[in-house]
Amino acid sequence: MTTHTTAADHTRPHKEDAPTGLLPIPTGPARAMATGGGALTVISAFLAWTWTAAFPGDLTVYGYPGGLPARPHHRALTTLLGLASYGIKGLRALTPGNADAALRYAALAAFTTAWYTLLAISTDLGGLANLEPGGWVAAIATLTALTGALALPFNRPQTYPVDPEDTGWEQTRHRLRNGLTVFKGAFAADTPPPPRTLPSYIEILIIVAALATGLLVFTYGIGTEYDELFIGFLISVAFGFAALAKAGLVAHLSAYTARHRNTTLLGAFLAAAAFPFTQSDDQYATIGVYILIFATVALGLNIVVGLAGLLDLGYVAFLGVGAYAASMVSGSPASPFDIHLPFWAAILVGAGASLIFGVLIGAPTLRLRGDYLAIVTLGFGEIFRLVAMNSDGASGPDITNGSNGISSIPNLKILGFDFGLEHSILGFPIGRFANYFFLMLLITLIVVLVFRRSGDSRIGRAWVAIREDETAALAMGINGFRVKLIAFALGAALAGLAGTVQAHVTYTVTPEQYQFANTVPPNSAFLLAAVVLGGMGTISGPLVGAALLYLIPNKLAFLGDYQLFAFGLALVLLMRFRPEGLIPNRRRQLEFHEAELEPGETPPPTVLSKTGA
Repeated sequence: MTTHTTAADHTRPHKEDAPTGLLPIPTGPARAMATGGGALTVISAFLAWTWTAAFPGDLTVYGYPGGLPARPHHRALTTLLGLASYGIKGLRALTPGNADAALRYAALAAFTTAWYTLLAISTDLGGLANLEPGGWVAAIATLTALTGALALPFNRPQTYPVDPEDTGWEQTRHRLRNGLTVFKGAFAADTPPPPRTLPSYIEILIIVAALATGLLVFTYGIGTEYDELFIGFLISVAFGFAALAKAGLVAHLSAYTARHRNTTLLGAFLAAAAFPFTQSDDQYATIGVYILIFATVALGLNIVVGLAGLLDLGYVAFLGVGAYAASMVSGSPASPFDIHLPFWAAILVGAGASLIFGVLIGAPTLRLRGDYLAIVTLGFGEIFRLVAMNSDGASGPDITNGSNGISSIPNLKILGFDFGLEHSILGFPIGRFANYFFLMLLITLIVVLVFRRSGDSRIGRAWVAIREDETAALAMGINGFRVKLIAFALGAALAGLAGTVQAHVTYTVTPEQYQFANTVPPNSAFLLAAVVLGGMGTISGPLVGAALLYLIPNKLAFLGDYQLFAFGLALVLLMRFRPEGLIPNRRRQLEFHEAELEPGETPPPTVLSKTGA
């Protein structure tokens, strides 16, 4: 019996063993099962899954995919595309990574979404008798496709030997761990080749296609009106993204966007600007503008946490400072000051007030490090909320109107354009929240440019040096206190900028909006989670993380008391499988991969391409 001395050895494949699948099925029949199951899944999407329209979605008709069956339909197409890459040489470029692993994720997506749909139908309507032929075909087809996909060959990782002298529980534990190791190995991707350089116009077309697809997926997700639809949507998107990642397509797209950063930024801005035109009313444009506010504040926090490495747990207070300062000078009748400044002056007041508070709070506290700094910033956030709560003229000076806050904040007017009225652009009616969406999108673009220019500057490199090793940075002559204070002040000013718009969008500013943690973002806990989940030190990471962290709780409200539990479980799973974040920083991703390498072994080409090495 072979003895293994390192933990890394147990996860490495047997190069001398013949590749085998998880199931004892020959390769030919396995591919036939995956192909046939995928084809039947496509057919099932065009059949009725239930007889009554009482279940959410249009699942009672024949001839076109409606409701939830549309997602297994798309997953089946992904499965067939992965299979086609084996038989057609010209399609190999579509799966530069591990096509088998991508195929397994695609089949798993189809199986999970279809069976979830069938269970939801049976639970809501009262039994399996409510299923029509399409549902039964989908159940059998997706199970067949998944079985065939799991039977495809792969390099089985080495496992821990089971000692016969161990107790029964220890032997069971070793067998379970071995089974999980083998199952994980089936979904592990081989090292894809480095992305080849294509003509610039082709790479730009690929980026445009990816952005358009992202807009369609986001629009579909934000517009789901039923709880079952949204959960099925999350399942499909999660496994679909995993399939694309294992196929190597995500790595190639990342390389293309890195080569065309300005084009990607402009394309993302235009795709986001097209979102209000896809909505028939302000219902989902409202969510869109709140997502942009949340994302902009998260990007400002990313300067403090992601670049400078300062753990700030009271960052939402700077959003509140900006919102309160702007609301007091915008003509609100509840303001103690009889001042009505134009928007450009109000936004400068909000950003300036947050910057001043950032300097005042950072100057005496930034000499602390680590947990001590986190505790102090957490205390500042609570102090701000309590001061705003008690500044009502009874417990303290009459400034913030206490728990009632500053209400009746008027709509913005810029150059005669009233943001509170409906307007028409190119024949499309644009409502109040869509107007604020465009304004917030412009502010987000400004914050992105500030973050990008700051991160690429000399001060940005100093932030990274402080984050990696403050002692070494100080020894190299970097003024640590000044560098950290600049990061703190700049992050606070960006939060105040977003707070100015938030005050006018919500009409009212109250202390309860700016707590450390509650069920409604933005708050300090959600902001920090958005930065970590999306990817610290990146531009797109906090934007994606903030969108997910705002959208998912909003759509999971039907769970009631279990909402936070389900949300926390989703975060645990995401961080388990993507510890470096959804869109990782190049340096952090290399650090995570270095922990998996043997001494002297070089990172895989995909990691090197992402790290600029």
